[in-house]
Amino acid sequence: MATKPGILTEWPWAGLGNLKYLVLAPFACHSIYTFFMSRDESQRDMFYILVLPFTLSRMIHYQLWISISRYRTAKGNNRIIDKSIEFDQVDRESNWDDQIILFGLVYYIGYLIVEQAHHMPVWRTDGIIITALIHIGPVEFLYYWFHRALHHHFLYSRYHSHHHSSIATEPITAVIHPFAELLAYYMLFSIPVFTTVFTGTVSMASLGAYAIYLDFMNLMGHCNFELIPKWMFSIFPPLKYLMYTPSYHSLHHTQFRTNYSLFMPMYDYLYGSVDKSSDTLYEKSLEREAEVPDVVHLTHLTTLESIYHLRLGFASLASKPHASKWYLLLMWPVTLCSIVLTWIYGHTFVVERNLFKNLKLQTWAIPKYRIQYFMQWQRESISNLIEEAIIEADQKGIKVLSLGLLNQAKQLNSHGEFYVKRYLHLKVKVVDGSSLAVAVVLNSIPEGTSQVVLRGSLSKVAISIALALCQGEIQVVTLNRDDYRRLKAKLTPEAATNMVLSNSYNVSKTWLVGDGLSDDEQLKAPKGTLFIPFSQFPLRKVRKDCFYFNTPAMIAPKHLENVDSCENWLPRRVMSAWRIAGIVHALEGWNEHDCGEMMIDVEKVWKASLSHGFCSLTKISAA
Repeated sequence: MATKPGILTEWPWAGLGNLKYLVLAPFACHSIYTFFMSRDESQRDMFYILVLPFTLSRMIHYQLWISISRYRTAKGNNRIIDKSIEFDQVDRESNWDDQIILFGLVYYIGYLIVEQAHHMPVWRTDGIIITALIHIGPVEFLYYWFHRALHHHFLYSRYHSHHHSSIATEPITAVIHPFAELLAYYMLFSIPVFTTVFTGTVSMASLGAYAIYLDFMNLMGHCNFELIPKWMFSIFPPLKYLMYTPSYHSLHHTQFRTNYSLFMPMYDYLYGSVDKSSDTLYEKSLEREAEVPDVVHLTHLTTLESIYHLRLGFASLASKPHASKWYLLLMWPVTLCSIVLTWIYGHTFVVERNLFKNLKLQTWAIPKYRIQYFMQWQRESISNLIEEAIIEADQKGIKVLSLGLLNQAKQLNSHGEFYVKRYLHLKVKVVDGSSLAVAVVLNSIPEGTSQVVLRGSLSKVAISIALALCQGEIQVVTLNRDDYRRLKAKLTPEAATNMVLSNSYNVSKTWLVGDGLSDDEQLKAPKGTLFIPFSQFPLRKVRKDCFYFNTPAMIAPKHLENVDSCENWLPRRVMSAWRIAGIVHALEGWNEHDCGEMMIDVEKVWKASLSHGFCSLTKISAA
């Protein structure tokens, strides 16, 4: 929102939410009906029927730029500015598709009103030339001076400041403007369109090509990584005045009073508003190599929908905790393609970058879904991918690599111990995060609790929690005889008295649960039970009269930067204990692995986490 919002700031359909696309429905239905159902041949117009698919193709174009830009800026090579992007920017830019709806409306209404637009040819060379010439002349010239006017404090505070709220830009920043401002741009860009329409030189090619050109240049200019090679300007030096670069426009967002041109810098050169550092920043950005982080968190895809919730997927979904959306079912062709790619693509990819004080962080993802980790014939492939990631981290000089989700499964690599024993001289420290996960669960148990129920598969974390509670004079109740014997065998005779085998589900309202807890068991728990998971994945919620805690996690401090997406199902700015463990390991400079059967002192890692600003997510008192 602008600092002093002016008239027509809000979009007309803002109140419709996700139903805003329905404003196109009458026109789309009419175009389809007249093309396929009309008996009058003159009513069938190819341009009219193509407006809808072309409008949808623009959304795909935008999404491709979002994914590519986020991937490239996370890697760091050719990144222009390092300023972080936070949730407030993602929320502010979540309505980027409004201007695409406006585009569809303008084309539909324009077609119905302007008779000359009917039955236009597919191609006319003269119309394309006229469009290009008018853009280079009147459009670029008028835009330049209109843009300078928008930087006057009156218009800037009421309109243009909304766009400039984003210093570190993303491709969609290009179209984040108040409604009135974007209407003015559409009027400007309509000059070549109406000229060709009223001179009888319009064609589907000229209209489509001009829209694609405007989108491509606009999105490219806000992508925050440099991609225009030097050789283009060497072969044709005047190109410098006819095409800007991402770094050129990036300076406009950091300096505000320079580089006003739309896409062609010649008007900045003519009127003396070129930023003196334009060439320097361009060359510096081109030479910038991929960033080498200090800490890497290695995760993987979870559900089939998780590819859309990745930071490289849909920005609006990534900025919220993972939840199923009905409309993602319509994306099944893309989902199917992603599944096929996971069988073919054999390398980790960078998902996210963060900064914690002076510590550079990255998240890498194994291109495999959760279900594939349970397929026996996929385990060797997955293990090899994890091994390659560890070796790559070691060769790059990365300090710590933490294993997230099932990348540390016991049946896969014994919580990472397999790689540490295989490569005895690893410099990168491998962390499975179990010690902090234990600490988080222990500190999530309500104060004053004297007895807990332990249910689910006995993992490394579950065993450590049970032992710590028994040693701390808190009774641990299990309903499984084998689990009881296994846990009691690890305890001293004194602590073993706190290990209890029971047949009743009503012994306590505090349940520590892991994988394998059935829905039936949840239904047997007493009303008001606290379900505290110690597993990597959340419990399926079947009770409305009970309380469900998040999987082991902590709130990240404010000095963790560039946080614009949620970690799977966790709330904003909340990180899993397994991920935090790797960060703390590097911050403390611990020169040992924390994986396999060994575990760093739980109290030590908990205090270290708190000292670095991480906060407990949940802490309540027992009733």
